[in-house]
Amino acid sequence: MDFPVIKAAANILVQCPNMMMEHGTTLIQEKAKNPDSEYLKSIGQFVRSYEESVAYAPNQVFIGNMKPSDLNNVASPWYSHPVEPKTDGRFGEIMSEVDFYGLMKMCDRFELVELSSEIAPVIKKALQSKEMFSEAQLAMLDKGADIAEIQALVDKHTALGLYDGDKLLGCVREAHESDPNLSAHVVFENLVTKASGVLAMKHLFIKNKIDPAIVDYIIETSEEAVGDMNQRGGGNMAKACGEVAGCINATGIDLRGFCAGPAHAMVNAAALVQSGIFKNVVVMAGGCTAKLGMNSRDHVNKQMPVLEDMVAGYAVLVSENDGVSPVIRTDIIGRHKISSGSAPQAVIQAIVVDPLIASNLKITDVDLYSPELQNPEITVPAGAGDVPLANYKMIGAMAVKRGEIEKKDLMDFTKKHGVSGFAPTQGHIPSGVPIIGHALLALQAGAIEKLMVIGKGSLFLGRMTDLFDGISFIIEKNSGKLESDDDAAASDEFKQELRELIADAMQKVADSLAGR
Repeated sequence: MDFPVIKAAANILVQCPNMMMEHGTTLIQEKAKNPDSEYLKSIGQFVRSYEESVAYAPNQVFIGNMKPSDLNNVASPWYSHPVEPKTDGRFGEIMSEVDFYGLMKMCDRFELVELSSEIAPVIKKALQSKEMFSEAQLAMLDKGADIAEIQALVDKHTALGLYDGDKLLGCVREAHESDPNLSAHVVFENLVTKASGVLAMKHLFIKNKIDPAIVDYIIETSEEAVGDMNQRGGGNMAKACGEVAGCINATGIDLRGFCAGPAHAMVNAAALVQSGIFKNVVVMAGGCTAKLGMNSRDHVNKQMPVLEDMVAGYAVLVSENDGVSPVIRTDIIGRHKISSGSAPQAVIQAIVVDPLIASNLKITDVDLYSPELQNPEITVPAGAGDVPLANYKMIGAMAVKRGEIEKKDLMDFTKKHGVSGFAPTQGHIPSGVPIIGHALLALQAGAIEKLMVIGKGSLFLGRMTDLFDGISFIIEKNSGKLESDDDAAASDEFKQELRELIADAMQKVADSLAGR
C-alpha cells in the first residue's frame, strides 16, 4: 500500500508574560484566595523579558534554529546560559505579546477585540513587515478605540484588558451579557488559541511554499471548547483558523483528547489521506492561556525565572505519498485499550511494545522515540521530574525485560533513542508532535530510519472516567517506491503476456487456414 506522508511541519511560540499574570489559572486562583501572598508580591521580579525568552535554548529548539541534541552542549541551567537570540526559525517564530494582540484583532470576526488608537498603527507596521498577512487583514488594525472607552469596559468587568506591563493597550469584550461560555474570559482564551493556531498555519504554508488552497481538511487539537451555554464544545475552531489562514477549499473538525489529542489527530489524518477521502490534511492547534504560569509558584520558590510564559502552536501537513517525504506507517498503530490498565508499565506496553511485537519489530529497531517532550527545567522544580527521561527509562526497561538490551545499557538506550525535552508545558503541545519538524529533516538526511510518536492523555481530568489514554504511530523514511509503480510494472507484464497469447493464437489460425 501507498502510505500517507508528512510534507511539512511548523512550530511557533508567543511570549505572553502579561497574559500569564492576568489569565494564568494558577495566578487567578491565588489572587482570589490569597491576594496578599508573598508569591504574588515577588513573582514580578522573576518574569522574563521578551529578549530573555528568545535567547532561551529550548525555545530556539522549538522553532528549529537548534536541534534537540544541541541542548546537551548548553550548560545547565539553560536559563542562565542564553544562546543566540533569533526570533525567526526554520519551523516558525517567537512573536512578542504586543504584536500578538494585533493578530488576535485580525482573527476577530465579531469586533470583540479593541486596541487603542495609539498602539494599533504601531502593531500594524510590525505585522506588515512580516509579509505574511493580506492587506485586508492588516486593514482591521486601522480602526483604534479611545483608551478611556477601553478602560471603562475593563472597569465594568465586561471586558478583559490587554496589557504591556502596567499599560493598558486594549481589551477583549464579552460576547453575551449572561452566557458564561461567551464571557470575556472564555472569548479571550478561544481567541488566543485561534490566533496562535493561525500563526502556526501561516508559517507552515509560507516557509514550505505550500498553497493553502490545496488543503482539503483541517483537524484542530487544542484543549479549548468553542460554543455557548446550549452546546459548550460544538466548535469549529478548525474552520475558524482555516478561514484566516487562507484554506478556502477546506472543511474541518475539532478533535479533543487532552494531551493525546495531536497523536489521535495524526492517525485520523493519515487514515483520511490513505483512504482517498482527502488528499491534503492539516493537523494543528494553538496554545492555552490557562496553563501559563502553571508551575510558577515553584519557580518563584526556587528563585528562578518563571518559564511558563510561552503560548505555543503547531501545524503538520499530511498528504498522499510523493515518493520523497517520510511516511506514516498506518499498519503500525499503538493504542491504549479500555482494558490496558493505567500503570506506567501497562501504558508503555500497550502504546509502544504491543504494536512493535505485532509487526515483528524490536524496541531497538525504532531509532527515536518522541513521547511527552516537556522541558525538564519547568517540571523538575515543580516535583514532576524529567518527564521525557522517565518515559525513555520505561521504554528501555521494557527492552531489558525482552532481552533486547542489557540492564547496564539502560542509560545508553535513553541517550541513543531519546532527546531532551524542549517543549513548553501547554498540555497538548508537548505530546510527541514538536519533534516532527526535526524528524523530517533527520529522516530525509538518513540520520534515522524510524521514529515513534507517542501521545498520552489523562482522561480522568473530565471526571467521566478514571481511564488513561494513549496512541502511537511510526514515521519512516520513504522508500521511494510507490504502489502505482508496481501497478505499472504489472500492467506492462500483463500487456506483454497478452500480446504473446494473441500472436500465438493468430499463428494457430494461420496454420489452420494453410492446412498445416
